[in-house]
Amino acid sequence: MGQDVAYETVGRVANVTLNRPQYRNAQSRRLLEDLDAAFTRAVDDPEVRVIVLRGAGEHFSSGHDLGTAEELADRDERPYVEGMYGDQRRSWELNVANTLRWRDLPKPTIAAVQGFCIYGGWMIASAMDLVVAADDARFLPAHFQYFSVPWDLGPRQTKELLWKAEFVTAEVAHELGFVSHVVPGDELDGFSNDLANQIARQDPFVAAMIKRSVNEMQDHMGFRSAITAAHATYLSIQAAGKVVPPGQEGNIRRLPAVDRSLRDDREDNPGEQQ
Repeated sequence: MGQDVAYETVGRVANVTLNRPQYRNAQSRRLLEDLDAAFTRAVDDPEVRVIVLRGAGEHFSSGHDLGTAEELADRDERPYVEGMYGDQRRSWELNVANTLRWRDLPKPTIAAVQGFCIYGGWMIASAMDLVVAADDARFLPAHFQYFSVPWDLGPRQTKELLWKAEFVTAEVAHELGFVSHVVPGDELDGFSNDLANQIARQDPFVAAMIKRSVNEMQDHMGFRSAITAAHATYLSIQAAGKVVPPGQEGNIRRLPAVDRSLRDDREDNPGEQQ
């Protein structure tokens, strides 16, 4: 396991932490590989009954890594095939296959979210069974690769939020059913740990079967097929040119819609520092 994800166990709980706070835990390829390894380690450990996912620093995750020095160097070192074939494979492997696999981990999972939870951050949080949010959490959904948002929020709320490109506060996310609990920021870790330990009292086989049945119910309703179909639509959006504008470099690179959403959020909350 690399340095981009930290791992520790406390009793029957595995704490998995996205560990790139200098980039607001932007999701590079190496971070996603480290995250997958951490989840596998937790699943393979018979002593672990619950997994808690966190983000180091002030933010859970600012989304996809679009151009940090480390990510660009890794792309040079381990390139995908050029063209649409390589683009599709990279997008699917890193952002859909991974996330579907994490959704179906055979142990209960909890995302503990603070600060920004943007795009790829939403994807990973959505794949966890429960989401606990600090009261300062800001969620930004979009039509990203693992398009779970209609299932997370419902079709009408999804359309309006994505058309308006609005941040969702922790309280609103709770009202919409995406967030399970909202707590003060200084209580996030303690509350998440307490919740994990309460769940850890459940028989691990029963817990796994409960999760399997609920996920299979969604799959019979079309969840997995919808995720697959929406990925093709996502690739069409990318092909149409809705990508990062040229000239943005390093850790400040953002998708245009994120810039607009951040600007609107600052205007709506002038007393808050983003």
